[in-house]
Amino acid sequence: MAKKSEQQDIKWRIAREIPHLRRFARSLVRDQDRADDLVQDCLERAIRKQHLWHSTGSVRSWMFRMLYNLFLNQKRAQRSETSVDDVSDAQLSVPARQEKRAVCRDIGDALELLVPEQKAVILLVALEGVTYDEASEILGIAVGTVRSRLSRGRDHLRSLYSGDANVQLRRVK
Repeated sequence: MAKKSEQQDIKWRIAREIPHLRRFARSLVRDQDRADDLVQDCLERAIRKQHLWHSTGSVRSWMFRMLYNLFLNQKRAQRSETSVDDVSDAQLSVPARQEKRAVCRDIGDALELLVPEQKAVILLVALEGVTYDEASEILGIAVGTVRSRLSRGRDHLRSLYSGDANVQLRRVK
């Protein structure tokens, strides 16, 4: 009976993290359908491997780490399949006319130019509000590495976004 109660508890904890997982996945892949697929894969894996979660750790950190690893695996698989001539729907869309929306798009474009390791740290810390220690646990790296990737990522974003970098970003995409 206690085991069934523990299973219900972990499923409830997993379900509570779905909005956070969706936001993180959307930030990583910038495509709602791919993000939903990534979250679905993560949820399936979490339910299947719930016995591996230790009740002393954070379910959110465990789930984010799982989602990030799935993202990296998909990215590796994609590299071998993607052609330089591929054009996405996002590249064919009309640019936003509102200034705030344009700024958000530019920041999103700049994030896309970061290496995945820096992008993941920035998204976890700035968007999801996780601590450096949690980000370290999620990504499986040392806290010092989190700090240096965050610093280098922020510096890179600043250099991309300052001055005429906005024009460069729009030309790249």
